[in-house]
Amino acid sequence: MIDWLKTLDKKLFLFIHNGMSTSFFDFTMPWIRDKYFWIPLYIVIIILIIYYFRNKSVIVILTSLAVVGISDVISSGIFKPMFHRLRPCQNPELASHIHSIIVCGSGFSFVSSHAANHFATAIFIGLIFNEKIKWLLPVLLFWATVICFAQVYVAYHYPSDVAFGAIIGIIPGIFAARILKSWLKKSSSQLQ
Repeated sequence: MIDWLKTLDKKLFLFIHNGMSTSFFDFTMPWIRDKYFWIPLYIVIIILIIYYFRNKSVIVILTSLAVVGISDVISSGIFKPMFHRLRPCQNPELASHIHSIIVCGSGFSFVSSHAANHFATAIFIGLIFNEKIKWLLPVLLFWATVICFAQVYVAYHYPSDVAFGAIIGIIPGIFAARILKSWLKKSSSQLQ
C-alpha cells in the first residue's frame, strides 16, 4: 500500500513538474513561492485587522503569528527530522527528470512548512474575518493552494508533502480562530 502511494505521489509530481511545464510557469512559480513576494498582502491583512478589530488588533496579530509558529514547529521541528525525506530536486532517482528552476537548497521535504504556514494563515485569517468579509476565506485558501502548487512545480516538494503540510496548518488555524472568536465575543459582551 505504501509503495503504491509513493508511486502515485512521484507520478503526480512528475506530471506537475514536467507535464505542466511552461515558460510562463517557469517564470512565475519561483516568485509565487517566495515569501517576500507576498509582503504587500501581509501588510493589507494587518491593515484589515487593525481596521476591523481596533483595540483588539494586537491580540489578533499575535495569535496569527502564534498559529504560524505552531504550524512551523510541527512541520519543521517534528515531521522533517522524523521522516528525513529528500526533496524531489535532491532525489537521485529523479535527477534526469528535474529541470532546475530554483536553487534546490537543503533540508527535508516531508512535510512542507510553506504549506503548513500558508494554510495556517489562510484558515485563521479567513475564519476570524468570516462574518465581516465573507469572500476572504476562499480567496486565502486559493492563495495557499497556489503557493503549494508552486512548491511542487519548482521541485521543492512532492504533492503529499504539501497536502500533509496543509493539514498541519489547517488544524491549529481552526482551533486558534475558534478560541479567539469566542474570546472576542465574550470580551465585547462584557463591555456592553
